Amino acid sequence: MSDQQSAPAWWQEFVAAVPARTAKAAVTRADGHPHVTPVWIALDGDGDATEILFTTAETSAKGRALRRDARLSLCWDDERPPFTFVTVFGTARLVDDLDEVRRWATVIGGRYMGADRAEEYGRRNGVPGELLVRVTVDRVIAVADVAH
Repeated sequence: MSDQQSAPAWWQEFVAAVPARTAKAAVTRADGHPHVTPVWIALDGDGDATEILFTTAETSAKGRALRRDARLSLCWDDERPPFTFVTVFGTARLVDDLDEVRRWATVIGGRYMGADRAEEYGRRNGVPGELLVRVTVDRVIAVADVAH
């Protein structure tokens, strides 16, 4: 994680804040066009070892793009003045182990829909054909109070 050390320490708190912010994931399609889509995420680990996790269908544009090219960007923002954002550049590792996919789909579902619905979302999103995407953070840009 070359540039993560120079990122402000608060970036992980911003990304993991409750209520949960939806990340925008950017990948590159086979024809070279960008593809951006919202994703629900969770963090695994801490400090420089933190990975960002989300699920996607292996046949989705994201899944196909990441299988071809593991590089991606994720961005979160606070749209309220004075505005803050975090952009992460990383490398994805795709995991198809169904137990692992289901476990993290449950964690992620609970983050966004509440603990009372976590199992429901784990069952819904932890199915064959879904992948767990583990993003190793390579670089972080984090800027608080943009409008100041």
